[in-house]
Amino acid sequence: MTELGDAVTGIQVGQRVIAAPMAYGCFADRMLAPAAGSLPVPDDMPDSAAAALFSAYQTSWVGLVRRAALRAGDTLLVHGAAGGVGSAAVQIGKALGARVIAVAGGSEKVAACTALGADLVVDHRRDDPVAAVRAFTDGRGVDVAYDPVGGSAFDVSRKVIAVEGRILVVGFAGGSIPTLAVNHALLKNYSVVGFRLQPFREDPEYLRRVHGELVTLHAAGMIAPLVSQQLPLSEAAAAVARLGERGVLGRIVLTA
Repeated sequence: MTELGDAVTGIQVGQRVIAAPMAYGCFADRMLAPAAGSLPVPDDMPDSAAAALFSAYQTSWVGLVRRAALRAGDTLLVHGAAGGVGSAAVQIGKALGARVIAVAGGSEKVAACTALGADLVVDHRRDDPVAAVRAFTDGRGVDVAYDPVGGSAFDVSRKVIAVEGRILVVGFAGGSIPTLAVNHALLKNYSVVGFRLQPFREDPEYLRRVHGELVTLHAAGMIAPLVSQQLPLSEAAAAVARLGERGVLGRIVLTA
């Protein structure tokens, strides 16, 4: 934080914070941010971890805890588990005491999910996720399915969700928006729960509490953002292109 408005309290010049800009566009070495949404960063947290923590971990925490009501002892299925929000969901699920099944594509991503602590990792390019999940859960299925992928991933979730389970719709990174025959939800007694973070950003006090939980978990070594690469700000276009190619593990962090 380099400058403060006249009415700002609770933040000091020179303090490390993470924040979203007041207008669109983040690829800059200086930006204007609302004081209410500026969250303090502990001195011992690396810049790369702080940058990766901000959106992905807030998304996964609010989605899993508030919207999907994930509890200790639940079985959690995470699609796109080697990606930004997916890797966060794996770690948060483990930190909350869930058994975590990670689904990813390719040996490199499978290895990353194993290192994140997933109890079972399924390579969807090689194995049948439905069969693997059913075998792992003795046919019961999963309590929560975390789906930032959409398309065929949603169909997998629908087939393996347990009675009274919750399918959390986080996004459609796969490019296809699925549809649901609601009679299936009725017959199997499960819920499809929509989620996006933006409405919760309008409650800065709630997000401060979420941030506090995440900082505590990081300090305890229970979460550690997966940052596959750090690039200078001048290479922002290349970083975005890599994201579009779906070859990134976790996050790419840009440095000024």
